[in-house]
Amino acid sequence: MSAEDLEKYETEMELQLYREYRDVVGLFTYVVETERRFYLTNAVDLVPRSTEGGEVYFEVTMADAWVWDMYRPARFVRNVRVVTFKDVNVEELAKADLEPPSPS
Repeated sequence: MSAEDLEKYETEMELQLYREYRDVVGLFTYVVETERRFYLTNAVDLVPRSTEGGEVYFEVTMADAWVWDMYRPARFVRNVRVVTFKDVNVEELAKADLEPPSPS
């Protein structure tokens, strides 16, 4: 497989992933971003914790999640647990933003 073929394959996979995201985003309530992954989920719990040395880390648990990862064969996950020392961003999706505009 040539470098050009590989690049074309990855581009097609990213486009397919974006289309899947667009189709499923309306099913979820939250967007969760970590340093490694992007998730859509309906239930999220973010708990800040600290080590004995005083360093802060985050434990994130999610239920009924969709994972942005083109290399996963199945992107729907029942339960996810992430432990990270990096930033975590949790946003609630505005349902009004996800609905198509009504015809005038």
